[in-house]
Amino acid sequence: MGRLVPAVTRALDILELFLEGDGTMSAPEITRRLGLPRTTVHELVTTLAARNYLVPQAGQSGRYRLGVRTYQLGSRYAEQLDLAAEGQQVARSVAETCDETVHVAILEGTDVIYIAKVDSTHAVRMVSAAGRRLPAHCTSVGKMLLASLPADDLDERLPADGPLAAMTEHSITSAGELRRQLGAVRERGVAVERRESNPDVSCVAAPVRNSAGQVVAALSISVPMIRWSEERRAELEELAVKGAAELSERLGHRGGVR
Repeated sequence: MGRLVPAVTRALDILELFLEGDGTMSAPEITRRLGLPRTTVHELVTTLAARNYLVPQAGQSGRYRLGVRTYQLGSRYAEQLDLAAEGQQVARSVAETCDETVHVAILEGTDVIYIAKVDSTHAVRMVSAAGRRLPAHCTSVGKMLLASLPADDLDERLPADGPLAAMTEHSITSAGELRRQLGAVRERGVAVERRESNPDVSCVAAPVRNSAGQVVAALSISVPMIRWSEERRAELEELAVKGAAELSERLGHRGGVR
């Protein structure tokens, strides 16, 4: 574990003071409460105010309250909590229907992070865990999420062409080939991964949208190759789409796409 950065620790100490009392505080009060030098508090408060983490309290000269940036961070945290909790419930329902492993994942950079997972009851099943991170281009959820990005966002995350890291001999290793497949994913509205992250498993995935119609996650169903077939793939794609639609509805989505 790396060392703590004193300036960041002090800035967070200041923000946490605003959780108490009436939610307003002056620089002298902060100095007294934390025992910090006055110049240090002034610099930190000025920096936090410049970044909209603190704002002057109207009608009270010299006093501050929490700014909109803290609200935005808190809202994003709440969204993730809701998504994970609702995702776990929907994943459980889908898994009970197909008796295969179901995941809900989000995109972070060029990786996916699984935020919900329900296992199959079969003795032979995919082994994974919530919190696991994998390269997006090697997974069906990742392909679905990458395909849903605006073009400029995708360009920032992926090279125009060049090599991609492989997890199995079936992984996509060319950015050009990945982009071609992402185009097909956009057209079909579902993504398929055949033995690209695990040589013994294939997956299908569908997009999960929020109330604004934005794709915020993907729901996948993972199947060992001993139970995989094209007929089974079609069945699971339909089930993944229904599960993703149910999760989208729980998040407030009502049919519009952004």
